[in-house]
Amino acid sequence: MTLGEALSVAARRWGSELALVSRHQNICWSWQELNREAERVACGLLDHGVRRGDRVGIWAPNCAEWTVIQFATAKIGAILVNINPAYRVSEIEYALAKVGCSVLVTASAFKSSNYIAMLREIGTRSLPDLRLVISLGEQAHDGFIPWEQLRVSADPLLLGAASESLRPDDAINIQFTSGTTGFPKGATLTHRNILNNGYFSGQTINLTVKDRICIPVPLYHCFGMVLGNLASVTSGAAMIYPGEAYDARMTLEAVRDERCTALYGVPTMLITILNHPDLDQFDVSSLRTGIMAGAPCPAAMMEQIMDRLNMREVTIGYGMTETSPLTTQTSIDDPVAERVATVGRVHPHAEAKIVGLNGETLQVNQQGEYCSRGYAVMQGYWNDPEKTDDAIDAEGWMHSGDLAVMDERGYVRITGRIKDMIIRGGENIYPRELEEFLLGHPLIVDVQVFGVSDAKFGEEVCAWVIARAGHRLSADDVIAHCRGKIAHYKVPRYVRIVEGFAMTVTGKAQKFEMRKTMEAELGLVA
Repeated sequence: MTLGEALSVAARRWGSELALVSRHQNICWSWQELNREAERVACGLLDHGVRRGDRVGIWAPNCAEWTVIQFATAKIGAILVNINPAYRVSEIEYALAKVGCSVLVTASAFKSSNYIAMLREIGTRSLPDLRLVISLGEQAHDGFIPWEQLRVSADPLLLGAASESLRPDDAINIQFTSGTTGFPKGATLTHRNILNNGYFSGQTINLTVKDRICIPVPLYHCFGMVLGNLASVTSGAAMIYPGEAYDARMTLEAVRDERCTALYGVPTMLITILNHPDLDQFDVSSLRTGIMAGAPCPAAMMEQIMDRLNMREVTIGYGMTETSPLTTQTSIDDPVAERVATVGRVHPHAEAKIVGLNGETLQVNQQGEYCSRGYAVMQGYWNDPEKTDDAIDAEGWMHSGDLAVMDERGYVRITGRIKDMIIRGGENIYPRELEEFLLGHPLIVDVQVFGVSDAKFGEEVCAWVIARAGHRLSADDVIAHCRGKIAHYKVPRYVRIVEGFAMTVTGKAQKFEMRKTMEAELGLVA
């Protein structure tokens, strides 16, 4: 079915059961109320001339309106374009122009970003396709249509006519990949892609109408809108938004007050929760499960999550925006060793393989590139057939760029990024292996390992380390911890004790930014 049909089914099936809580907005909706809001806004879009295939951008932090527009566009076949709340003028201008957005729904501001001012700076001359801008919030802005104008009374006949022709294989969502080089690419996803991925990820953690999912991850990313919203709409579990953006205390308050049973997050988020000074004062006993994804999870940290946060049935998911996003996930009844050390086995109705440098399928326990195929693979990159062909081969396999190993039982371990691999004097060094080793140090909370240019060896190993609060840790301490315990060429040449890493909004470490910073600081040239 389509996303719009899925919400209608949820409203009929679960009716007055809790669907959505947006704590910072004091909004609490049942499935019937959420569906009614989506239908109203869908009709409002139709009244403003929005039709099937039109691109509708959403540029806002987490809020109830984000979810309403997600389902409203789906009900009329308009393609939702997810825009990173952190984008600035050049980035928003590029994104809107790239996919030809005709409509933009925008917050007024978020953190240090004044969205209204940025859009006025761009003007309409460079965005000829953009004809309608809708502003969220109570304040009116000249040239912007207020959100309330979309909330007209829904006309069942008008909506029915618009939805009749829609098909599950229609494109319904464009998400920009946060590539490390070049301009972002617009991964184009269908109803079938993301609705099924939400369903299977939710089934894996046994979500039901009795569950409440704490969703502090951003909705603009697959983690929030698919594994959060769409896992909910296919299971009846409630969506709980702690705030506009991630905050450890607000997340803990949401878990406590809403009695959340599941918690989502990338490892960096869970690290801040585990290290929150007041963690023990919050009742998290309602938690049982969750999904961690977006970056590898250190083994020692996984044990703490299961113990201190009561998430005994937590799972690790792995995938990419281009695969809707998950293609592997651990099970809630997997042995702890597998849930700690792997990203699980391939999802239902999906395929996975590990290939060598020449594309040959490798034997089990051999390291190569992870590839996946099946219903979850995107249609392609919007208006970019060349990059699509680079990513998806002739047999339909999506190439991830990630190094992985699969064992004889089908469990997959992600061992690093092909591009992240450090080549020092002809020796291949995999940052993930070194990061796991360094996390064994009792005073190291988190670490990122990457290569920097070196005139003699080509590259040298650099480690950025976050130390445990209240403890002194020096670069020499870190290097001393390594000497004699790992091969000499893996011992970091440079160590920097830092308070945080260069990160994307979704919590992924940007090693290329750290590398640039470090090389500039050290005056290094290749």
